[in-house]
Amino acid sequence: MSFTNRSILLARTGLLIALTLMIQTVGFTQFITGPAINAILFLSVDMVGWRAGCIIGILTPVAALIRGHLPPLLAPMLPFIMMGNVILICTFAFFRSITLIKNDKIKTFSGIITAALLKTVWIWLAVRWTVPIIFGKTMPPAIATAMTLPQFITALIGGVIAWAGIKILKKRDL
Repeated sequence: MSFTNRSILLARTGLLIALTLMIQTVGFTQFITGPAINAILFLSVDMVGWRAGCIIGILTPVAALIRGHLPPLLAPMLPFIMMGNVILICTFAFFRSITLIKNDKIKTFSGIITAALLKTVWIWLAVRWTVPIIFGKTMPPAIATAMTLPQFITALIGGVIAWAGIKILKKRDL
């Protein structure tokens, strides 16, 4: 990779991180912030690649905890949310890279749905089994619910937003 390409990649990654932090700082509800952050995670695959996307995905829960979007009670979930974001990004990247499927729309939507589902299952398993075993206490039912179905919905919505963004980026050759 040339110096110029690395510089562009670094600049785009920085912009995506800044956009993520800005969205989290504004203080929207989970059903606005969640889809926006997930859209950035999905978009990062096409804009900066899965590796840089994973860095963004690891930083977002930390920023959410600092900002207060993630209540302190959920601090034990931080590594699991980070890994959920990595699962989302890597799954989507895998589907986008499948060469046997020629239709980009099928690859994109299969990737969005599968990535959202796997992220949700991972977080559900963490809430249901891992956190109680490691920390010796269960999450309150309302919080456990907030960490499952809403995660799936916000990931799907974010994926659809990203799909529109990917189409725009391709038209502009960015």
